[in-house]
Amino acid sequence: MTEHRSNAFVIAGGTVHTPDGPRQVDVHVAGGVITSVGNDPSPAGALTVDATGMYVLPGAIDVHVHSRDPGFPQKEDFGTLTDAAAAGGVTTVIDMPNTVPAVDSAGVLESKAALARGKARVDFGLWGLVRSTSTPDELEGIAAAGAIGFKAYLGYAFSLGRKQVHYSLNLEDPDLEAPPDYGTLARLAPDIARLGLPLVIHAEDPAILGAFSRPLETYADLLAARPAEAEAVAIAAAAEIAGASGVRLHVAHLSSAPGLAAAREAIRAGAPLTLETCPHYLWLCDEDFERVGAAMKIFPPVRTARDRDALVEGLRRGTITVVATDHAPHTDAEKASAFGEAPAGSPGVQTLYISSLDLARRMGDVWLAPRWVSEAPAALAGLQRSKGTIAPGYDADLVIVDPNQPTRVRPEIMRSRQRHSALDGMEFGFTVREVYLRGSLIAGAGRRRGRTAGRLLRPARR
Repeated sequence: MTEHRSNAFVIAGGTVHTPDGPRQVDVHVAGGVITSVGNDPSPAGALTVDATGMYVLPGAIDVHVHSRDPGFPQKEDFGTLTDAAAAGGVTTVIDMPNTVPAVDSAGVLESKAALARGKARVDFGLWGLVRSTSTPDELEGIAAAGAIGFKAYLGYAFSLGRKQVHYSLNLEDPDLEAPPDYGTLARLAPDIARLGLPLVIHAEDPAILGAFSRPLETYADLLAARPAEAEAVAIAAAAEIAGASGVRLHVAHLSSAPGLAAAREAIRAGAPLTLETCPHYLWLCDEDFERVGAAMKIFPPVRTARDRDALVEGLRRGTITVVATDHAPHTDAEKASAFGEAPAGSPGVQTLYISSLDLARRMGDVWLAPRWVSEAPAALAGLQRSKGTIAPGYDADLVIVDPNQPTRVRPEIMRSRQRHSALDGMEFGFTVREVYLRGSLIAGAGRRRGRTAGRLLRPARR
């Protein structure tokens, strides 16, 4: 590959994912945007990147990441998050609002955006937080500040002192504000719908979680404490509210066959509902815990082989349209704690593209993967006019992938602060060779390239 940072260049000889399907055409770039896709003559002075034998794909958009910044930079910050993203072909990340302080106002969103601009190596967007006390005016302010949409953590309280989303079933603590519930969703959904933005939910019914709460000493305890019924009930209830209000409802990190069944019924009934799942739910099941260990402790949990297979089938059929990572790193030392004390979460942004490509190839159509990680996420986030597609006028966010060179996931290649992930030891049949953000080379040959370049993205409201 040719290392350059050129205003005009051509990626030639590769198989390109276009809106019309895979084609062996050239991609022409100038001024940070795609100017043509075809076999037009190269402009004078344009450099050529030889992509013979490679796939040329749109940059991935991970709509579900946790930067931990601000609040817990020892776990991750925008620099390490986006370094990992760039290495994996993710050119846009959308950060969740449960940093500290949580993104519950326009001022917090603006401060977080300013912090991220100084560190981000890829483009980024920010979700706003729905609290049980949120008002329509507050949501309007967050939207005006540039939020991609809103996230409601069902069952997660809010610490008034720490300004932090906090999972706790002990609401007698005077510092804790009650979690948003279905009443909160019903009250605010019409206002979010009028703003033209999506509402994302962490779909686990808190009453069911409370009924099954127990100490977590084994993986079986985790599955028993967070049963799939909690996901299914939350999806059914929230979808009913979405159908009545018209808000675009998006279910984050779908993990179970019952949850998928509830969502499918809601979609059939006309609910404006989209679904997201994650690579760890598509590749792993509870039987893998003995090999993976606490790196696989995630909320909601990785469940049974039946659940995994149902999610893969839901993705194949198009019921699930988005694959994102719920990238949620801690330190390796924290994850090495006793199982009950280890925090929940795993890094994943760096392996999103290669794991999705491998799964799509196993399904018989490798070109499904860019739809899951680029096109559908762009539509969800209101970025479909500039991101997620290789076509004239779109940002030149491009990924060159070798389809014949496998990558084994191992700690020494990971860029996140948490080096051990839930996919540790797995091998996927693709390698990311070069990554371009708006025409600038930001990653290549496994090495960091270029400079900090990320910008805040604002959605096109509907």
